[in-house]
Amino acid sequence: MLKKVEIYTDGACSNNPGVGGWAAVLFFKGTQKEISGGETLTTNNRMELMAVIMGLETLKEQCEVTIFSDSAYTVNAFSEKWINSWIINGFKTSQKKDVANRDLWERLYLLTKKHIVSFVKVKGHSDNEFNNRCDELARNEIITIKSQSKF
Repeated sequence: MLKKVEIYTDGACSNNPGVGGWAAVLFFKGTQKEISGGETLTTNNRMELMAVIMGLETLKEQCEVTIFSDSAYTVNAFSEKWINSWIINGFKTSQKKDVANRDLWERLYLLTKKHIVSFVKVKGHSDNEFNNRCDELARNEIITIKSQSKF
């Protein structure tokens, strides 16, 4: 029987593009683990995707995972099956344009094949304690990066 894990995620960006941060809070059997990171030049969408990717990459074995995200961009790609169309169409949109962030989408797609993953859209910046915690961690990464560089 697979372990059941919940992962809350969020990404943030100061300017877009600009300095960005991502964060994930993982739960397994009452244990909570927080992870976060960031980049000096990125976008909000990339940070949203990185939060999910890093959360899933933290898992050491195949798990049944529920991802909670306030990113419609991330959640809808799977719930609306955009990802399947992108793959079939060589990562082109319905307008025949390149899908943005293809590198991250491909990485995330492979992780959804390793684990059993479901996505739940949560309302951002509201009363979801763990989404708010992810937002705080991601924003703290931005502050840290800015304080260590010339941004």
